[in-house]
Amino acid sequence: MDYGLRFSDPAKYARALRRAHELVMSGVPRPEIPTPLAESWRRSMALGISPDQHSPRHLHDPSEVVQLRRAHRLQRVMPALQDLLADDSSSGRHLLVLTDAGGEILWRVGSREVLRRADRLEFSEGADWSEAGIGTNAISEALVTGGPVQLFSAEHLVRTHHDWACTAAPITDPLTGALLGVLDVSGPLDTISADTLRMVRCAVRVAESLLGTPDGGASPGASASVRASRQPVPPRVAVQRLELLGDRPAAVFADGRRVPLTLRRAEILALLDSRSQGWSAEELAYELHGDAGTPQAIRTEMFRVRSMLGDAVESNPYRLAAGVAGCSDSGRVLRLLREGRVAEALDAYAAPLLSRSGVLAVQLLRDQLDLAVGSAVRSSGNAGLLMRWLSTDMGSADTEAVEALGQLVGRDDPRYVAFRASAALCS
Repeated sequence: MDYGLRFSDPAKYARALRRAHELVMSGVPRPEIPTPLAESWRRSMALGISPDQHSPRHLHDPSEVVQLRRAHRLQRVMPALQDLLADDSSSGRHLLVLTDAGGEILWRVGSREVLRRADRLEFSEGADWSEAGIGTNAISEALVTGGPVQLFSAEHLVRTHHDWACTAAPITDPLTGALLGVLDVSGPLDTISADTLRMVRCAVRVAESLLGTPDGGASPGASASVRASRQPVPPRVAVQRLELLGDRPAAVFADGRRVPLTLRRAEILALLDSRSQGWSAEELAYELHGDAGTPQAIRTEMFRVRSMLGDAVESNPYRLAAGVAGCSDSGRVLRLLREGRVAEALDAYAAPLLSRSGVLAVQLLRDQLDLAVGSAVRSSGNAGLLMRWLSTDMGSADTEAVEALGQLVGRDDPRYVAFRASAALCS
């Protein structure tokens, strides 16, 4: 098949790719779909992504993304990237997207029309455009391969993406080598040209060059006085605690900063927090991804985690450093239980562990925490604690706690009757 058709006759090339896509989906290999791309499709589907899926995983609300941007290194080069590649005029037809190192969209710039088109795919701030978030696309391929990628039409796994052509490349920190994010340019099929990939690669080089300058990346048009007024990057501040309970995980630093964590990074930290002897990359890959997990993907993610948290995470094996181990809010609940301070533990147990996580290993940790708190409350012989526990989402279905309450207050007591009825509805 003539690769040049994607530029000279994009509609014809797209039709051929769509036919190849359907054949590969039915188990028939096709030369139009190279082996690495087909493998990415298989990995995505093993992670639960369907070709008919429409919505990506959303990690943060757009309002939360505003805060993420302020703390991100790429904030400093976004103006330059916008100058180089964006077109937000009324006639603009392509979208400029910038993600973090996990594939979550932090910025996007385009015309109203192209933004509307992107919104129909939920190609928006806070959405996870990794393989696990929405399947094979240019951003996910840039993350996996570590290099620039172009995906055209049905080279995307998800069928609703087949009207798009996307070009993406990773941006790394020239000072540390850490992956910072992915630059992506996407639009209708006829917006791609033979120069698109070259322009994206050139923009990445500009961004990395700016990041390597003393001012950390001023826009090319910034005045000398503005650059001179920038303060130096402060020294790394120690992690004070991890917030893993509920649906908004974060790392809190000693200077008071609260930095949101992606769900995947929070899942990793919850596993690290659960075992003092640490985890190998192979173990984490299996726990997080099952048989589809690879140690290399974990090492890449751990590099990002350590770039964010510094000395808080050790390697070989991966584990929380001595000063950080047990500093999570979930760890505090367990510590209070061990000290016999059940009432304080119940106060501290404000929400389930990573309530949005569907990873089996995290679900087990969540269940163990429920069991530990419930057992301590039931053993306390304190009717007040039992009623507080039964009033929480975590304890509302604890029928053993209901029966323990009945023994203390009597089975004719209206409080016992009410909690018994509530537990029956929850079970």
